[in-house]
Amino acid sequence: MGFEFKLTDNVMYVKGVGPKRAAALEKLNIFTKYDLLTHYPRTYENHSNLTRIVDILEGETVLLVGKISNITAREARGLKIINAILEDATGYIQLTWFNQNWLLNRLRHGMRLLVIGKAKFDSWSNRLSMSQIQSFTILEPDEEPELGIMPIYPSTAAISQSVLRTAIKNLLATMPPLKEILPQELLNSQKLISIDEAARTIHFPQDFLELDKARRRLAFDELFLIQCGLMLIKRQNQDERLGITHKKNGALVKAALAKLPFELTGDQKKVFRAVSKDMENKLPMRRLIQGDVGSGKTAVALLALVKTVESGYQGAFMAPTEILANQHYEKFSALLTGLGIRVDLLSAKVTRSKKMRDEIYQKISSHESDIIIGTHALIQEGVTFAKLGLVVTDEQHRFGVTQRLTLEKKSDALPDMLVMTATPIPRTMTLTVYGDLDVSLIKELPPGRKPIKTFGRGISDKKKIYEFVREEIMAGRQAYVVCPLIGRSESERLADIESAEEIFDTLSNGIFRDVPCALLHGRMKPRDKEEIMEKFHGGEIKLLVSTTVIEVGVDVPNASVMVVEHAERFGLAQLHQLRGRVGRGSEKSYCILISDSTAGVAKARLEILEKTNDGFKLAEEDLKLRGPGQFFGEAQHGLPDLKIADVFRDVEILIQARDAAEKFITDDENLNYFANLRQNLALAYGDKFGQITAN
Repeated sequence: MGFEFKLTDNVMYVKGVGPKRAAALEKLNIFTKYDLLTHYPRTYENHSNLTRIVDILEGETVLLVGKISNITAREARGLKIINAILEDATGYIQLTWFNQNWLLNRLRHGMRLLVIGKAKFDSWSNRLSMSQIQSFTILEPDEEPELGIMPIYPSTAAISQSVLRTAIKNLLATMPPLKEILPQELLNSQKLISIDEAARTIHFPQDFLELDKARRRLAFDELFLIQCGLMLIKRQNQDERLGITHKKNGALVKAALAKLPFELTGDQKKVFRAVSKDMENKLPMRRLIQGDVGSGKTAVALLALVKTVESGYQGAFMAPTEILANQHYEKFSALLTGLGIRVDLLSAKVTRSKKMRDEIYQKISSHESDIIIGTHALIQEGVTFAKLGLVVTDEQHRFGVTQRLTLEKKSDALPDMLVMTATPIPRTMTLTVYGDLDVSLIKELPPGRKPIKTFGRGISDKKKIYEFVREEIMAGRQAYVVCPLIGRSESERLADIESAEEIFDTLSNGIFRDVPCALLHGRMKPRDKEEIMEKFHGGEIKLLVSTTVIEVGVDVPNASVMVVEHAERFGLAQLHQLRGRVGRGSEKSYCILISDSTAGVAKARLEILEKTNDGFKLAEEDLKLRGPGQFFGEAQHGLPDLKIADVFRDVEILIQARDAAEKFITDDENLNYFANLRQNLALAYGDKFGQITAN
């Protein structure tokens, strides 16, 4: 009696996959039949036409079948070179592999190979040769080579292409037709083939036209599912409880505007108008504000919090670090003095004392506090708001969807939500990651902010660089030195890189021995980190040697220069975030990136930073350089990487999928499809979308 076919079944239910092979497949994150089915090829090779060796033209990529002989190995210029002769009935060609010693245990005299690669004429040996070998397959003595378009999968040494192809073929042979989750009307309007045809064709297409259709359908589904998941969250929240309708901006908002030490920029005014309109609507606001470091997002958030207080509600502002929460508390308290708005701080430091914790909890629950600024402490058990009207989360990429929802549920009514990020995100990624939010941009910098001058320099320039830093400090300013790792023992692989501890020791006992210096890193106790940052903020410390713990840090307008050691070890977006720690005052500011890396991507990254301070341009370039699969880690945005869609290449499909998802979710006639939709969301993304897959 056979097993009922379920895609959630363990991969061992696939013919030919036993415990040992299943364990090897786990290294590729293949645990179930579904994982195997969606283990898509990374590329394809055209094995349609065999070429006889006698017919080879120099420089062309050819597919050959023959027997190998004369297998030899030698070393030259540090390279381990393996040579073999491939022979068919018409002639022979020399095959060459570099630094692949494992082949000596695989290749045997007389073995039949199917080889694809580029051929050339080697004048030194006076024979045809192939050193650019794309792939090869070992054939059984009487095996006929499989011709056609051949899938090439992500694999490991323990799992060959042949094993993967066979396992997937066996899976497809026993798999009943996949159920369609999209209405026929949508399939017709988007000109999509069936999901079953796409799932089978993507692995073994007959031609490249078929392959394109299959890929488009699967990419559409992937993007459509994510969009539906995000919109279901939005719809569910809106359906479950009515939102809050805030009053029009009144005297209190005007008074807060008047107390700001600057006039809002055009972008800030535009965004605050959008926020105000959202808050005055009965549906809950879900808005993301994107803007570079120093663009003035916090000023907009402050005005929105004042608006909720003026309407009789409380506001919560969640910052990612204790240091930032403290800074916002001090700024908000100072700006709102005299307006009758009660501002309180709730952080780990405050809640260490039971007495202080009970007091602040009581003030929040009895509405004796109007604006509460805090860290993750805001979402802890025991925190109950009397009348929560607005939730603001700073540095949104550090909070997942689940944390956002937890904070929202601290109130009987559904509060408005405003999220902010200084991480520039390309539009395509914004649609994918923040599909449940409306997006506002602040691109205009406040007047008086001078662009940061960025320079890439080699290690040989370090003496001059630190002499310049000393000049800046002697002129009354402060400086950061950022390092990629804390201590040398942290990683043997990075043993050639000086650590923060070593650089601090060198600088504080050398050129800066008469300058107040400090070391800051993530392994330090929170209290020690806070104390150092407070002293740096207050000007007691002049030079701060740090790891990326200062990426989201305090506002120190007097810091005018940043040196980044081994800059090639940081991502483009991260370097831009770090650079944003300087240039916050009226003085000229500098960012000096030290690197001797000759790697293409690393060099391109540093050159881009030298040319522009525009975070959104940098984000697009970063996406090009790193690819969408690495642009956001799972920890940052809470969603898995895409398996087949490419948000940079598939912009058109993404926009079509978003539009289709919006219509699908808002059309009550599609309610019949919700069960299948949730089932597929759960299958593809597990609990990434939280409660919606469980309902």
